[in-house]
Amino acid sequence: MSRALVIGGTLFIGRALVRLLLDRGDEVTILHRGKQNPFAGRTAEIRCDRNDAAAVAKALAGRGFELVFDNVYDWRRGTTAAHIEAAAAACGPGLRRYVFLSSCAAYGNGLDLSEDAPLAPADAPDLYCRNKADSERLLFRLHRESGFPAVTLRPPYVYGPENPFYREAFFWDRLTAGRPVIVPGDGSRLMQFVLSTDLARAALLAADAPAAPGRAYNIANAEPVTQTALAHALAEAAGVEPAIRYVPRSRIAALGGNVFAPPLYFGQYFDLPPITENIARARRELGFEPTPFNEGLRRTWEWHSAQPDRPAPDFSFDEKLLGDSSPLTN
Repeated sequence: MSRALVIGGTLFIGRALVRLLLDRGDEVTILHRGKQNPFAGRTAEIRCDRNDAAAVAKALAGRGFELVFDNVYDWRRGTTAAHIEAAAAACGPGLRRYVFLSSCAAYGNGLDLSEDAPLAPADAPDLYCRNKADSERLLFRLHRESGFPAVTLRPPYVYGPENPFYREAFFWDRLTAGRPVIVPGDGSRLMQFVLSTDLARAALLAADAPAAPGRAYNIANAEPVTQTALAHALAEAAGVEPAIRYVPRSRIAALGGNVFAPPLYFGQYFDLPPITENIARARRELGFEPTPFNEGLRRTWEWHSAQPDRPAPDFSFDEKLLGDSSPLTN
C-alpha cells in the first residue's frame, strides 16, 4: 500500500485513477478546489487551488506522499511550469514517483512521433501547448539536477465514460436523432485516441515501472483514425447508420463555427491539426496495451445511454451549415 496524492481526482481521468488506486488498496488523498468529492469517506481530501503556490506548499507540508499524480490543467487561467514546480517542491522526502499528465500537444505538431521528438518551443503561440511543453522541460530538468522522480504521459484525445467535454455526446446527440454528422473538409484529418481508464492504468504502470523516472510516454491507441472513420465508429457503437455531410472549413469559419466554445460543429476541441504518436516505448517499458477503439466506444456508449435527463441538444448551427449544397454521404 502506498500513500498517494491525486491532484485533481474528482472528474473524468482523475476519477478513473482514484478508482484504480482504491481498488489496489492505496491510501488516497485528493487535492481539488471543487465543492464535492465523489469518493467522500473513501479518500482524504485537501481543498486547495493548485495554481496558488503558497497554498499548495502549506497544504502539502509534512504529508509524506510516496506517489503523486498531477492531473490538473486550468483551462481558464492556464497552469504553467511555475505551478508544476511549486507542487513538485512541496512533495518533500520519501517521494517515489511524480506522474505528470501532459499531452501530445506538447509536441506542437507532427505525425507518428516518438518521445524523443522535440517539444514545442517556449514561444509556441498556443498557450496550452506551451504550458505543457514548458512543464515537461521543468520536470526533466529537476530529474537531471536532483533525481526528482518525474514521469510524463502524453495522451492524445481522451474519451470514455464521464467525459466532461462535449465530444462523444455531441455526435451521439445527432446520430440518435437521425441527423447528419457534419465532417469538416474531406474527412481525412487524422485523430488519435485513448480510453480514460487506459490512461489511468498507464499512470499506475508509470508509478511502478523501474525504468520510468526521467522518461516520457506516449499513451494512446496504436493507430490514428480519420475524422470520417471516427464518425462511423461512433455510429457503430450506437447501433445506427451514419449520414455524413462534408462541409468546407472555410464555410464553417465564415458562419462563425468554433473549436472550443459554441457554436460547435465537430465536438469540443476536436477539429485541430493532427498530432499522432508511436506507443512502442510504453508497450516495451510499461507493458501498456490499449483497449481496442470499438470496445472502448461500446463501453462509453453504454454509460452515455444510461444517463438520465441529458440536456436537449442545439442543432441550430448545424442547420446553418447544412444550407450548403454539398452531398450527403453514408
